[in-house]
Amino acid sequence: MSIELGQPVTNFSATATGDTTITLSELKGKQVVIYFYPKASTPGCTTEGGDFRDRKHQFDAANTVIIGVSRDGIRAQENFKAKQNFNFELISDKDEQVCQLFDVIKLKKMYGKEHLGIERSTFLIDSEGKLAKAWRGVKVPGHVDEVLAAAETLHAEH
Repeated sequence: MSIELGQPVTNFSATATGDTTITLSELKGKQVVIYFYPKASTPGCTTEGGDFRDRKHQFDAANTVIIGVSRDGIRAQENFKAKQNFNFELISDKDEQVCQLFDVIKLKKMYGKEHLGIERSTFLIDSEGKLAKAWRGVKVPGHVDEVLAAAETLHAEH
């Protein structure tokens, strides 16, 4: 079951860094970028998170909250956030509740072996809680600029 563009995103609550619980419904009135990455502290995920970090003030200006999600435990997420000076929260989705909601767990191949893992994906939710845009199979270079442009456009329309 996959979420559809223009449809309300099912509410969820999840454990996040900073000793917080993120509940989607509590973010109503703000746009939300949820980006899924395979593993904390790996090169692509570090670059992607850094790109979001470096543009956070622009996302703030577009009334947009940034949330990162992976299956790493909360301690790994806290360490990743601290080491990279991320200025947004990371969700620890060990039970894959949020991953399943957004249908980002895919069969992947690494070193010739197949395993289930997170497909790098980003979702933009509008201020009313509806899915406005989805990017799947993301390549990191230039991606955050594209997400920012979409968030700014969406904010300007509301």
